[in-house]
Amino acid sequence: MRWAEVWTPAPPAHCTREVIHEPVLTAPNTITLVRTVVSIALAMTALAQSSAGLLVAAYLVYWVGDLADGEVARRLGLETRIGAVFDIVADRANSLTCASCFVALDPRLGVPLTIYAIEFAVVDTMLSLGFLAFEVRGPNDFHGVDLVLWRWNWSRPAKAVNTSCIVLACLAGRAGWATVFASAVLVGKVWSCVRLRALITAPALQVGNDCGC
Repeated sequence: MRWAEVWTPAPPAHCTREVIHEPVLTAPNTITLVRTVVSIALAMTALAQSSAGLLVAAYLVYWVGDLADGEVARRLGLETRIGAVFDIVADRANSLTCASCFVALDPRLGVPLTIYAIEFAVVDTMLSLGFLAFEVRGPNDFHGVDLVLWRWNWSRPAKAVNTSCIVLACLAGRAGWATVFASAVLVGKVWSCVRLRALITAPALQVGNDCGC
């Protein structure tokens, strides 16, 4: 990764809000489906067997698969709005399943992972779906709308830190640190939602919607 990709990313390709002609059965979407099913199966098995090792495997499948589907989509030119929504939904399915398993294995993690569930499954879901109000293919292209929001939420460093710091603290058994990290991310996501709301209700967007642009 080059820092230029974070601070001065290339302009996103032109995109409309129409999805009627977008392909569904693509390689990236197939990877998303497979990693989601496998990760959930591993997490459920970890829960049944109280296995921390299987839980780690579930997270690895989720994270590696999430990186792979995005990279394949970019390299093959198969990024679509349908695929972006599918990826957002699949991420929540994987994360919440793994988080539930975490709490079952170590009840001390109930507080930080409850905060995380609210942040990721509720606040960040609405934030991530906000791209649908604009002519971009997904959150990864949101720098074409607002560079600040993209840097803090969907640049590669942001995506790596926002979840991994919480998960790593949980794996280390540091419930206090996990609570601090989860709370900090929640505050950042709420701020991002406020900024997104301002963008969506901006006069320029309203004029575009009124004239059918």
